[in-house]
Amino acid sequence: MWAGRSAVVDCAIEVIACEAKTTMRGEPGTSSVPDVGLLVVGSGVAGLFAALCASSETDVLVLSKGDVLASTSSLAQGGIAAALDPEDSPELHAEDTLAAGRGLSRPSAVAALTEEAPARIRDLEELGVEFDEGLGLEGGHGRRRVAHAGGAATGDRVARALAERVLAHPRIHVVEGEGMLALRRRGDRCVGVATDRRTIAARATLLATGGASALWERTTNPPGSLGDGMAAAYRAGAALADLEFVQFHPTTLVDSTLLLSEALRGEGALLLDARGHRFTDELAPRDVVAREIAARGMALLDLRPIDRDRFPTLIGRLEDRGYDPASAPIPVAPAAHYTVGGVVTDLNGRTEVPGLYAAGECAATGVHGANRLASNSLLECLVLGRRAALAALGEPGLPRRVTGAETGTRRLEPVTDELRRLMWRDCGLVRDAA
Repeated sequence: MWAGRSAVVDCAIEVIACEAKTTMRGEPGTSSVPDVGLLVVGSGVAGLFAALCASSETDVLVLSKGDVLASTSSLAQGGIAAALDPEDSPELHAEDTLAAGRGLSRPSAVAALTEEAPARIRDLEELGVEFDEGLGLEGGHGRRRVAHAGGAATGDRVARALAERVLAHPRIHVVEGEGMLALRRRGDRCVGVATDRRTIAARATLLATGGASALWERTTNPPGSLGDGMAAAYRAGAALADLEFVQFHPTTLVDSTLLLSEALRGEGALLLDARGHRFTDELAPRDVVAREIAARGMALLDLRPIDRDRFPTLIGRLEDRGYDPASAPIPVAPAAHYTVGGVVTDLNGRTEVPGLYAAGECAATGVHGANRLASNSLLECLVLGRRAALAALGEPGLPRRVTGAETGTRRLEPVTDELRRLMWRDCGLVRDAA
């Protein structure tokens, strides 16, 4: 559960992803972009939902260093937690969130998250997301409150629905394959970004760039999750916090990045040791289960007790890798999964730099404390993404047009396998030194 603060901060600050092959939807080959009301950096659930929330009031530009339909959010297998059952409540959801956070969560942030959760589920339904019938139970939750779409394909279903709306929206412009190099400032205010191709001026800039878990050798994240947004914010004068809190997902397929969703255990999957004996509470919070498995090196996840038809995508991925979940347990081990800390913001996404906002995994709102409760991550993207977008609409106009800013001058070495091995060895799941 713990990772050394200095190592994570140093790595995040030294890694800026800047490889670019530019595609601009709507204006291929364009070398400049008009000033916009809101610039969203990142195309995961937080960024796309924020763009939609702001688009009724201003023109929005979404800058994505990759394909807008292939964000880290699309890999999320867990669902979205919300108190939707009559016997549940936002207060009970908040209690579970605070307990998982080990006493370090910000109560006001937790209250905002859990109180607004049901409304955000309704928003997604209106945007075309079809949720599965019934609510799931996952580790750390005292009630069934996790909404899933397509079994373990919730992230993909939500991200795809948002992306389709964004790409079709007349006031939202999407630039793909172009990475941010730096945030641009005029005085103490953020006025946009520099990429390797251009300077983009914006009245408000929202970072939704995700986490940094690809800095570890064993990870559930794609290679681009390197903390580049956090590093850019730090260089621009924003504060970072809680980067020592890195969540390791307990059940990742051994020798793979394939995460085996907590929802499996919520439906009855068992964790077994090498002798075939249960050794932990399968529905304990992630940090507890991850430590129990790490102490044994690995564990076996037995899917035979569950209705495997509920998780067709995940079962198919296992079968593609040569596993037969119907006949034998699956070998699993922890892997770096989620960056709890990030750019310090208030409950409306504001950072310490005027004009700069952050939401989603790159932000540190205090909602997760020291450990995130399962299925609160996509929820945070929705709740805080919306709040940040609405707050950003209040930013004043640009002091003057930003021109002549340098672009393409910073090109750092890529993250190496050696660095990832060092992070796994020295900043791993259990902290054993200060």
